[in-house]
This record gives sequence, structure tokens and C-alpha cells, in this order.
Amino acid sequence: MSEEESSTSSSRLEGAKPGFLGKDMTAKEKYAERMKKLRDLHMKRNEARKLNHQEVVEEDRRNKEPKNEEARKRRAEYIVKEEEQKAACLAAGKDWEIEKLRNISAEDADIMDKRKRSKQNPDGGFSSFEQATFRKYNGLVKQIKPNMEEYHAKREKVGEAFYASAGTSVQGVHKDSQEAIQRMALDVQKQKEKREKFSRRRRHDPDADIDYINERNMKFNQKLERFYGEYTKDIKDNLERGTAV
Repeated sequence: MSEEESSTSSSRLEGAKPGFLGKDMTAKEKYAERMKKLRDLHMKRNEARKLNHQEVVEEDRRNKEPKNEEARKRRAEYIVKEEEQKAACLAAGKDWEIEKLRNISAEDADIMDKRKRSKQNPDGGFSSFEQATFRKYNGLVKQIKPNMEEYHAKREKVGEAFYASAGTSVQGVHKDSQEAIQRMALDVQKQKEKREKFSRRRRHDPDADIDYINERNMKFNQKLERFYGEYTKDIKDNLERGTAV
């Protein structure tokens, strides 16, 4: 092929349009163009298949991980970062606790404090009657709503005897008002009514009739009584009186 024909062919390829618009292209050029498109499509398909496979592998890996894996990673990264900051702070001769608080806002500190207090059990129970009495005393003290005006007036009236020391005589100085006595009586009555509502679960009732031969039979009879007691009450009463037909 001469130089003139090759230049004409190259110029024709440059100016030609693919598909039906390239009417000036020869059959060989059209074939080359279509093969090029086919190779591009194959490459895109292989790339899409590769990306799809990577996504499937990544999703399978995420599904096999624990549910709190992301939280654990964030926690580990936070600990590593905090240790680095602590080491740098100690190397600079600074107090780490103070520097740490400087980077925490008041709102975040309040949230952390509430979260810490929510995890603590405020009621530790008691192991002796002395501890039970002390817990009861603290509960009653928290319910007291003092009258500050009356408090200040009594303090001014009594003077030094209001805060009695070892050598202070307080005989006849403090006198309870009738309203205070009435409040105490009402409070004691409320405590009594509240105690009457408490019930301690007893395993065996000594006053109940013994109609069982062992513990398993006792529970079975209790279930029967719970579900069918109201329907069989008349029959049981007749059997006990001896008037059953």
C-alpha cells in the first residue's frame, strides 16, 4: 500500500463515525471497530464481575463477624489513640487526667457520668438488721421537707443551745409542736399500712389442709385448684360434709 493510500485510510478512520453513521468506512475498518467495541464490553464485564465478587466476599466476611465487631474496632482505636496521647502527655511532664478533661465538653462529661451511675446498683441490700435500720433511716430522712423559716426562727430563739455540745443543757429547750407530732403519727401509720401490704412467700402453709403426698403432687394439686377450683368447689364441700350424692 502506498503512502497516499495509507494516509487516506488513516484520515478516513479519524473522520469516520462508528456504527451506521460511518458509511465511508470499509468493511475491514467496520470489522476492526466492532471488534474494538466487543473487547471493551468484555473488559467492562470482567471488571464488573470482579467488583461483584469482591462485594460478595466482603459481605460474607461482615456476616461472619460478631455483631459488635465495628464497636469493638472503634473502641480499640480509641484506646490506642488514648494511650498515645497519655504517653505524649507524660513525656511532656503534664497531668494526664487534667489534660484529658480539657478535651471533654460539659455535655459529654454529663452523659458519661449518667451512664456510669446507671450501671451502678444503688440498692446493695443488707445483711443485718442494723443495716436494714440504717437504710430505713436514710429513706425517711430523704423524705423530710424542712420549714426553713421555722428553723431560722427557732435557732434565733434558742441561741447556743440549738447546736448543743457536751456541756450544753438542753432540758426543756426543744419542744415539739402539735403539728410535728401529728405529722410523725401520720407517717408511722403510713409505714404500718405499707408493712401490712408486704408478703413473704412461704413454701409451706402450716394452716392449709394436707392433700398431697410429696412436693410434686402438691404443685399438681395447686394447678388443679387454680384452674378448676371454682367449678369443683361445691363437689369438694359436699365430700367434706358427707352429703355427696
